[in-house]
Amino acid sequence: MESLENTSCGCAAQPKRQSSGLKHPLLVYLPLAAAGIYIWWLLYSNLLNLSSFFTFSVLNLDPAGRLGSSLQFFIYDTPKVMMLLVLVVFGVGIIRSFFTPERTREILSGKSEFAGNILAALLGIVTPFCSCSAVPLFIGFVTAGVPLGVTFSFLIAAPLVNEIALGLLYGLLGWKVAALYMATGLCIAIGAGWTIGRLHLEKYIEDWVSQMNTAANTSAEEKMTWSDRLAYGWEAVKDIIGRVWIYVILGIAVGAGIHGYVPEGFMASIMGKGSWWSVPLAVVIGVPMYSNAAGIIPVVEALLGKGAALGTVLAFMMSVIALSLPEMIILRKVLKPKLIAAFIAVVGCGILVVGFLFNMVI
Repeated sequence: MESLENTSCGCAAQPKRQSSGLKHPLLVYLPLAAAGIYIWWLLYSNLLNLSSFFTFSVLNLDPAGRLGSSLQFFIYDTPKVMMLLVLVVFGVGIIRSFFTPERTREILSGKSEFAGNILAALLGIVTPFCSCSAVPLFIGFVTAGVPLGVTFSFLIAAPLVNEIALGLLYGLLGWKVAALYMATGLCIAIGAGWTIGRLHLEKYIEDWVSQMNTAANTSAEEKMTWSDRLAYGWEAVKDIIGRVWIYVILGIAVGAGIHGYVPEGFMASIMGKGSWWSVPLAVVIGVPMYSNAAGIIPVVEALLGKGAALGTVLAFMMSVIALSLPEMIILRKVLKPKLIAAFIAVVGCGILVVGFLFNMVI
């Protein structure tokens, strides 16, 4: 489990707004970017062949053996996931440079509640916030007049439907699984936020939060150049990869163990469609096993490969990311236990519905 001091959730610092002085940075960087993408794709598309050659020819391991199968999975998935992370984080880092906390609060303030729930969930995908930002964001949103339900839609969507999860799901499992995850994650964030808003639980916010100065931050934002945004994207890569790489390696190692040593059909027997209790059990197991999205997706890949049902695996992944114990402990600083319990119950019910629904229709 991650510590509260370093939650490794990929929350990069806000960019330093310093102009590089280049008038046309895109003309300088575009050829370099094109060459870099071509080299990236050339290497990425040959990872499977390279990993097989190293494992079965250089190390001379048996392709049908458990050790050979596990090691080939690890050697293949490690550079694959890391390369996907670099590409995804850099691209979204540029998008994130357009969203400061002040701008996000400004966008969400003054909206009707249901429209605010939808907008908050969508903003949660691209904004650079996560469980480590939960307390300051919650305080900022509440004191800026953002409704409680809208605030929760954002806090649920930001870690659950983040760009790293979507990018890795697309790269490892295809666009259909990524699209299903995004759609269901957004539905949970919107529905849970709306439900919490209907319950009128504002009295369960800690008193000191409500008593804080509600004056809006009106400081002017400095305009960033494209050179600044490109630099911010690269800083996001260094910051996020530096935080999550160890969890990625651990997640891939667990996935490799499942891939090589778990018998075919075993996961189907405990995480398949046949047992009604598989989805609740996956959620219960997932909460204390907190990891970031980058670390849990290789495990998801291995579980699906061993016959686990898609709905059960999605429920497991969502519970690991959205109902983490560290985030609940962090939120306890600003929420009273009854509101935290309501949050867990509403989000947990949404995850269970997703799990049961996909096991029924897919």
